[in-house]
Amino acid sequence: MKRIGILLLAAALLGVFAYAKELEGVTMPDQVTVGQSTLTLNGMGVRIKKVAFISVKVYVAGLYLAKKNSDTSQILAADEPRRLVMHFLYKSVEQAKLLEGWNDGFKNNAGADLQALQERISTFDGYWGDMKSGDEAVLTYVPGTGTEVVIKGKTMGIIKGKDFADALFSIWLGPKPPNEEIKSGLLGK
Repeated sequence: MKRIGILLLAAALLGVFAYAKELEGVTMPDQVTVGQSTLTLNGMGVRIKKVAFISVKVYVAGLYLAKKNSDTSQILAADEPRRLVMHFLYKSVEQAKLLEGWNDGFKNNAGADLQALQERISTFDGYWGDMKSGDEAVLTYVPGTGTEVVIKGKTMGIIKGKDFADALFSIWLGPKPPNEEIKSGLLGK
């Protein structure tokens, strides 16, 4: 009887590992639960920052959606839960560099909505500090609630509005992502 229990436990553990994806040494589960919804890992990508002739891998990101989709406009149009997980790889990313990246991303992708979002962008910026290798940030949009921001396991707050969530996710999925590799990876390409 004890042997059957051990075999069942081993099978369960193998099942967990069989349904996870790995990129750059970072493993993310194939599915996560957000409220009453199960989201599926759509894809993973690496944020690469080019400095002179060097490419620095800053973080691995994973995008979770209600159902897999490689069309940015459909992803953003859907008023469904979505999550972006960032697992930092680089030894230390200063707050100023993060804010510069987020704000460039909003400017490059929010279009005419940028001015209306400015106060909420400032709130989002206020949540961030320095990030180190191994730190994680989780951005989860829930319709009717807003975008929950969790940094290093601590809930920083919720920012209201689908318009903010769309602009935020557009940083990585919009026409001018930080690098094409991350966008392609998140879209499962």
